Amino acid sequence: MSQEKTNAMRVLEGKKIPYQAFTYSPEIHVATEVAATLGFPASEVYKTLVVLREKGKPLLVMVASEKEIDLRRLAKSVDEKSLRMALRKEAERLTGLQVGGISALALLNKGFDIYIDRPALGLEYVLVSAGKRGINLRLRVNDLVAVTGARPVEATAAAENA
Repeated sequence: MSQEKTNAMRVLEGKKIPYQAFTYSPEIHVATEVAATLGFPASEVYKTLVVLREKGKPLLVMVASEKEIDLRRLAKSVDEKSLRMALRKEAERLTGLQVGGISALALLNKGFDIYIDRPALGLEYVLVSAGKRGINLRLRVNDLVAVTGARPVEATAAAENA
């Protein structure tokens, strides 16, 4: 089965960054289901969420599939008064990608501030969307951070409170 190249793949290849592509049914668009389908721990499959400020650029925040964003904690971490999750329609309109296929790698230089939840820095590899439902890319966390310019933030509840 020949696989189509996504913009995210082209970006990584252009920068000579190794990755592995994993495909699954595009009907699946919940990150924890992707993890279960592909046989990876949910803590290694990262979803990219669109978060809105009162004014200014939207944020793309990468968090582990089983975690939820703590908006108060994230706002404090990025020095904002308040943030809100984009509605599905808003996220798709702002990114031009379907929910379940939103990828920071596919949205470089598109006016988003990109963040990654700090626990990711403790991992060697993560899987992130390739910018299309049904394809995830596994790459080194330090490569993902280097390519996207993602800034580490406190985006989810502290582990001791979980």
